[in-house]
Amino acid sequence: MTRVALVDDHALLRGGLASVINSFGDYSVVFEADNGKQFIEKLAKNEEPEVVLLDITMPEMDGFETAKWIKENKPDIKVLVLSMMDNDAAIIRMLKHGAKGYILKDSKPDILKTALHDILTKGFFLNELVTGKLVHFINQSEKENKEVHAVSLNDKEIDFLKLCCTEKSYKEIADSMDVSPRTAEMYRSNLFEKLGTTSRVGLVLYAIRNGLVKI
Repeated sequence: MTRVALVDDHALLRGGLASVINSFGDYSVVFEADNGKQFIEKLAKNEEPEVVLLDITMPEMDGFETAKWIKENKPDIKVLVLSMMDNDAAIIRMLKHGAKGYILKDSKPDILKTALHDILTKGFFLNELVTGKLVHFINQSEKENKEVHAVSLNDKEIDFLKLCCTEKSYKEIADSMDVSPRTAEMYRSNLFEKLGTTSRVGLVLYAIRNGLVKI
Protein backbone atom coordinates (compact mmCIF):
# COMPACT_ATOMS: atom_id res chain seq x y z
CA MET A 1 0.00 0.00 0.00
CA THR A 2 1.33 3.41 -0.97
CA ARG A 3 1.21 5.80 1.97
CA VAL A 4 -0.43 9.18 1.29
CA ALA A 5 -0.79 12.32 3.43
CA LEU A 6 -3.33 15.07 2.80
CA VAL A 7 -2.53 18.71 3.56
CA ASP A 8 -5.50 21.02 3.08
CA ASP A 9 -7.33 23.37 5.42
CA HIS A 10 -10.79 22.21 4.30
CA ALA A 11 -11.75 19.27 6.51
CA LEU A 12 -14.77 18.22 4.45
CA LEU A 13 -12.76 18.16 1.25
CA ARG A 14 -10.01 16.15 2.96
CA GLY A 15 -12.53 13.64 4.20
CA GLY A 16 -13.99 13.11 0.75
CA LEU A 17 -10.55 12.97 -0.80
CA ALA A 18 -9.38 10.38 1.71
CA SER A 19 -12.37 8.17 0.88
CA VAL A 20 -11.63 8.42 -2.85
CA ILE A 21 -7.92 7.61 -2.40
CA ASN A 22 -8.59 4.69 -0.07
CA SER A 23 -11.10 3.33 -2.60
CA PHE A 24 -8.32 3.01 -5.21
CA GLY A 25 -7.13 -0.08 -3.35
CA ASP A 26 -3.38 0.50 -3.67
CA TYR A 27 -3.24 3.62 -1.52
CA SER A 28 -3.76 4.39 2.15
CA VAL A 29 -4.13 7.83 3.73
CA VAL A 30 -1.87 7.70 6.79
CA PHE A 31 -2.68 11.16 8.16
CA GLU A 32 -4.21 14.54 7.36
CA ALA A 33 -3.13 18.10 8.21
CA ASP A 34 -4.69 21.57 8.07
CA ASN A 35 -1.50 23.29 6.94
CA GLY A 36 2.23 22.88 6.53
CA LYS A 37 3.03 23.50 10.17
CA GLN A 38 0.66 20.79 11.30
CA PHE A 39 1.99 18.49 8.58
CA ILE A 40 5.53 18.79 9.97
CA GLU A 41 4.26 18.10 13.49
CA LYS A 42 2.31 15.02 12.42
CA LEU A 43 5.16 13.79 10.26
CA ALA A 44 7.25 13.35 13.40
CA LYS A 45 4.55 11.21 15.02
CA ASN A 46 3.25 9.13 12.12
CA GLU A 47 4.54 6.78 9.45
CA GLU A 48 6.20 8.81 6.71
CA PRO A 49 4.09 9.11 3.56
CA GLU A 50 5.45 8.39 0.10
CA VAL A 51 3.22 11.02 -1.49
CA VAL A 52 1.77 14.26 -0.13
CA LEU A 53 -1.31 15.82 -1.72
CA LEU A 54 -0.76 19.49 -1.06
CA ASP A 55 -3.03 22.51 -1.34
CA ILE A 56 -1.53 25.97 -1.81
CA THR A 57 -3.77 28.43 0.01
CA MET A 58 -3.58 27.57 3.72
CA PRO A 59 -3.13 29.55 6.96
CA GLU A 60 0.10 29.62 9.02
CA MET A 61 2.22 27.73 6.46
CA ASP A 62 1.00 27.65 2.87
CA GLY A 63 1.70 25.20 0.08
CA PHE A 64 4.69 27.11 -1.30
CA GLU A 65 6.45 27.07 2.08
CA THR A 66 5.48 23.46 2.75
CA ALA A 67 6.71 22.19 -0.62
CA LYS A 68 9.99 24.02 -0.10
CA TRP A 69 10.37 22.49 3.37
CA ILE A 70 9.71 18.99 2.01
CA LYS A 71 12.22 19.48 -0.79
CA GLU A 72 14.91 20.60 1.66
CA ASN A 73 14.17 18.18 4.52
CA LYS A 74 12.35 15.16 3.08
CA PRO A 75 13.33 14.98 -0.60
CA ASP A 76 12.17 11.37 -0.95
CA ILE A 77 8.56 12.41 -0.33
CA LYS A 78 6.83 13.18 -3.61
CA VAL A 79 4.49 16.18 -3.75
CA LEU A 80 1.34 16.30 -5.86
CA VAL A 81 -0.32 19.70 -5.81
CA LEU A 82 -4.12 19.72 -5.62
CA SER A 83 -5.30 23.31 -5.92
CA MET A 84 -7.93 25.65 -7.35
CA MET A 85 -5.17 27.95 -8.64
CA ASP A 86 -4.50 27.42 -12.34
CA ASN A 87 -2.25 30.40 -13.15
CA ASP A 88 1.23 30.05 -14.60
CA ALA A 89 3.10 31.67 -11.72
CA ALA A 90 1.63 29.35 -9.06
CA ILE A 91 2.37 26.25 -11.13
CA ILE A 92 5.95 27.31 -11.82
CA ARG A 93 6.60 28.18 -8.17
CA MET A 94 5.32 24.82 -6.96
CA LEU A 95 7.40 22.94 -9.52
CA LYS A 96 10.41 25.03 -8.53
CA HIS A 97 9.85 23.88 -4.96
CA GLY A 98 9.94 20.24 -6.02
CA ALA A 99 6.33 19.32 -6.81
CA LYS A 100 6.13 16.39 -9.24
CA GLY A 101 2.65 17.12 -10.51
CA TYR A 102 -0.14 19.68 -10.39
CA ILE A 103 -3.87 19.03 -10.75
CA LEU A 104 -6.98 21.05 -10.03
CA LYS A 105 -9.47 20.26 -7.31
CA ASP A 106 -12.26 19.75 -9.81
CA SER A 107 -10.35 16.92 -11.51
CA LYS A 108 -12.12 13.56 -11.78
CA PRO A 109 -11.01 10.64 -9.58
CA ASP A 110 -9.42 8.80 -12.51
CA ILE A 111 -7.16 11.81 -13.15
CA LEU A 112 -6.06 11.76 -9.50
CA LYS A 113 -5.41 8.03 -9.70
CA THR A 114 -3.35 8.46 -12.87
CA ALA A 115 -1.39 11.33 -11.31
CA LEU A 116 -0.53 9.25 -8.24
CA HIS A 117 0.49 6.30 -10.39
CA ASP A 118 2.67 8.37 -12.72
CA ILE A 119 4.42 10.18 -9.89
CA LEU A 120 5.33 6.88 -8.27
CA THR A 121 6.35 5.06 -11.46
CA LYS A 122 7.69 7.83 -13.69
CA GLY A 123 8.67 10.44 -11.14
CA PHE A 124 6.30 13.10 -12.46
CA PHE A 125 2.81 13.67 -13.86
CA LEU A 126 2.27 15.71 -16.99
CA ASN A 127 -1.02 17.27 -17.98
CA GLU A 128 -2.14 20.34 -19.90
CA LEU A 129 -1.20 22.54 -16.93
CA VAL A 130 2.36 21.29 -16.82
CA THR A 131 4.32 20.99 -20.04
CA GLY A 132 7.46 18.93 -20.50
CA LYS A 133 9.45 22.10 -21.12
CA LEU A 134 8.49 23.59 -17.77
CA VAL A 135 9.18 20.39 -15.86
CA HIS A 136 12.59 20.12 -17.50
CA PHE A 137 13.47 23.70 -16.59
CA ILE A 138 12.19 23.60 -13.03
CA ASN A 139 13.67 20.22 -12.08
CA GLN A 140 17.10 20.65 -13.61
CA SER A 141 19.91 20.82 -11.10
CA GLU A 142 20.18 24.15 -9.33
CA LYS A 143 23.95 23.64 -9.42
CA GLU A 144 23.98 24.18 -13.15
CA ASN A 145 25.17 27.56 -14.28
CA LYS A 146 22.44 29.49 -16.00
CA GLU A 147 23.43 32.12 -18.52
CA VAL A 148 22.12 35.57 -17.70
CA HIS A 149 20.92 37.28 -20.83
CA ALA A 150 22.41 40.70 -21.42
CA VAL A 151 19.12 42.54 -21.78
CA SER A 152 18.68 46.12 -20.66
CA LEU A 153 15.52 46.57 -18.61
CA ASN A 154 14.38 49.77 -16.94
CA ASP A 155 13.05 49.89 -13.38
CA LYS A 156 9.40 49.84 -14.43
CA GLU A 157 9.93 46.82 -16.66
CA ILE A 158 11.69 44.99 -13.83
CA ASP A 159 8.83 45.84 -11.44
CA PHE A 160 6.33 44.58 -14.01
CA LEU A 161 8.36 41.41 -14.52
CA LYS A 162 8.45 40.69 -10.78
CA LEU A 163 4.69 41.19 -10.50
CA CYS A 164 4.21 38.72 -13.35
CA CYS A 165 5.63 36.10 -10.99
CA THR A 166 2.74 36.60 -8.58
CA GLU A 167 -0.86 35.42 -8.88
CA LYS A 168 -2.03 38.90 -9.95
CA SER A 169 -3.89 39.40 -13.20
CA TYR A 170 -2.54 41.98 -15.66
CA LYS A 171 -5.21 44.43 -14.49
CA GLU A 172 -4.18 43.90 -10.87
CA ILE A 173 -0.54 44.38 -11.86
CA ALA A 174 -1.45 47.72 -13.42
CA ASP A 175 -3.26 48.72 -10.22
CA SER A 176 -0.26 47.69 -8.09
CA MET A 177 2.04 49.81 -10.24
CA ASP A 178 -0.45 52.69 -10.21
CA VAL A 179 -0.50 52.82 -14.00
CA SER A 180 -3.22 52.40 -16.59
CA PRO A 181 -3.95 48.99 -18.14
CA ARG A 182 -2.72 50.41 -21.45
CA THR A 183 0.65 51.30 -19.88
CA ALA A 184 0.89 47.82 -18.37
CA GLU A 185 0.23 46.38 -21.83
CA MET A 186 3.07 48.50 -23.15
CA TYR A 187 5.45 47.06 -20.52
CA ARG A 188 4.31 43.57 -21.45
CA SER A 189 4.81 44.17 -25.18
CA ASN A 190 8.26 45.66 -24.62
CA LEU A 191 9.30 42.71 -22.48
CA PHE A 192 7.96 40.23 -25.02
CA GLU A 193 10.12 41.87 -27.66
CA LYS A 194 13.24 42.27 -25.52
CA LEU A 195 13.13 38.76 -24.07
CA GLY A 196 12.03 37.01 -27.23
CA THR A 197 8.92 35.43 -25.74
CA THR A 198 5.19 35.58 -26.40
CA SER A 199 3.73 34.44 -23.09
CA ARG A 200 3.66 35.17 -19.38
CA VAL A 201 5.31 31.81 -18.77
CA GLY A 202 8.31 33.06 -20.73
CA LEU A 203 8.48 36.20 -18.62
CA VAL A 204 8.34 34.20 -15.39
CA LEU A 205 10.99 31.76 -16.57
CA TYR A 206 13.30 34.64 -17.46
CA ALA A 207 12.80 36.22 -14.03
CA ILE A 208 13.58 32.92 -12.27
CA ARG A 209 16.62 32.13 -14.40
CA ASN A 210 18.13 35.55 -13.83
CA GLY A 211 17.45 35.85 -10.13
CA LEU A 212 14.97 38.71 -10.34
CA VAL A 213 12.61 36.86 -8.00
CA LYS A 214 13.23 34.58 -5.04
CA ILE A 215 10.74 31.73 -4.92
